[in-house]
Amino acid sequence: MPPDSAGLGSPLFYQPLGSECQLFEHAYRNRLPLLIKGPTGCGKTRFVAHMAARLGRSLITVSCHDDLTAADLVGRHLIGDGQTYWADGPLTRAVRQGAICYLDEIVEARKDTTVVLHPLTDDRRVLPIERTGEQLQAPDEFMLVVSYNPGYQNLLKSLKPSTRQRFVALGFDFPPPELETRIVIAESGVNDKVAAQLVDLAQRMRKLTGHDLEEAASTRLLVYAANLIRAGCEPAAACEAALVEPLTDDPDTAMALREVILAGFGR
Repeated sequence: MPPDSAGLGSPLFYQPLGSECQLFEHAYRNRLPLLIKGPTGCGKTRFVAHMAARLGRSLITVSCHDDLTAADLVGRHLIGDGQTYWADGPLTRAVRQGAICYLDEIVEARKDTTVVLHPLTDDRRVLPIERTGEQLQAPDEFMLVVSYNPGYQNLLKSLKPSTRQRFVALGFDFPPPELETRIVIAESGVNDKVAAQLVDLAQRMRKLTGHDLEEAASTRLLVYAANLIRAGCEPAAACEAALVEPLTDDPDTAMALREVILAGFGR
C-alpha cells in the first residue's frame, strides 16, 4: 500500500475559513499531534497539503482502510535477492525524515492499528519498532495529523477516547456560500454567476442530507461540476455527472436532485 507523497513546493490554493492555519502552525511549533474532523470533500486533505507546503515540510499521506495493519504503517521484513531486509512503512519514514504524516480517515483503520500511534502522541514522541528493536525519537520537525468524517461514526467505527484525547482537534465544515463561491471560481475558472448557482444548488441539496442522502454535496463535487461546465458541458449534464450520480443510487432521490438542478439552471 504505497502512500501518496508530496514534496516541498508552493502552497496549494486554500481559502481559510477562520484561524485554522494559525492553529495548525501553533500545533506544529509545539510538537502537538492534530486531529481534523469534518464531512467528505470539505477540504481537510487540501488544508493539510497547503500547510505542509507553507511550513516547508514533506508530506506523507496514508489513506486508511479496514485492512490497514500496524506493519503497513511501521514496516516489515521482506525477502529479496535471497536475503531478508527491513522496509520502513510510511509512518516510520515520516519520523526518520521529520516529515508531516497524515492519516486520512483514521477511523477506517483497525483499532489495534491505531495503538501504534500512542507513543508518538504524548511527551515521549517515540516510535518503537519491535521487530528491529529500535526506538525512533521523533525530531522536532515531525508532526502527526489524522482526520475522519464524524458522519460515518457508529459503534463499530469510532475513534477510541483514549486515542482522541491525545490530539488537539479542528472541526471543519463546508464553507459559507460567499467563500465556497470564491473557492469554486479559484479552482475551476468559471465565472461568478455559474459558481454562485452551483453553490446555491449545494446549499439546497445539503438540506436533504440525513433524510434522502447519506452524504452532502461536497465542495469537491462542486469543483468537478464547475470544471465540466468550463470545458463546455451543459450545466444540467455536468451536475448530473458530478452532483447526482456520485451521491445516490436511489431513483426517487436522483429525480428529486434533478428537480433541484433544473430549478437552479432553468429548464
